Amino acid sequence: MFFPRFDRRYAALAAELAFAPAVVLMRMPLLAAESRGDGLAGVETALAVREKAEALVEGMAAAQLAMFGSAMRFWPDLMAGKSPADVIGSAMHHTARAAMKPMGRRVRANYRRLSRG
Repeated sequence: MFFPRFDRRYAALAAELAFAPAVVLMRMPLLAAESRGDGLAGVETALAVREKAEALVEGMAAAQLAMFGSAMRFWPDLMAGKSPADVIGSAMHHTARAAMKPMGRRVRANYRRLSRG
C-alpha cells in the first residue's frame, strides 16, 4: 500500500494548501486594478512576488535540514532493524512535508488578509 496510514499532519497541510485557489481568486481583482493604474501602484503584485520568493527559500532550507537529519538517522535506523526502503520512504515524506509547510503558512495568512478586505 502506498499510503500505509493516515497522518493528520498531511491532512493539515492539504487543508492549508486547499486555500490557494481562493487566494488567487481574491487577488485577481487587486492585480487587475493595479494593471489599469487604479489603486496603489503595484503593492499587491510586489507583495505576492515577495511572499512567494520568501516561502520558496524557507521551503528549500527546511527541505535541506530535513534531508540532513534523515541522513544522520539513516545508519542508526538500519542498525535498529528498519528496512532501507522504509527509512528512505520516511525521509522523503518528511522532506516533502517540511518543504511545503512554509507555503501552507503563507497561503493561510494570505487568505486571512485578503478575506478581511
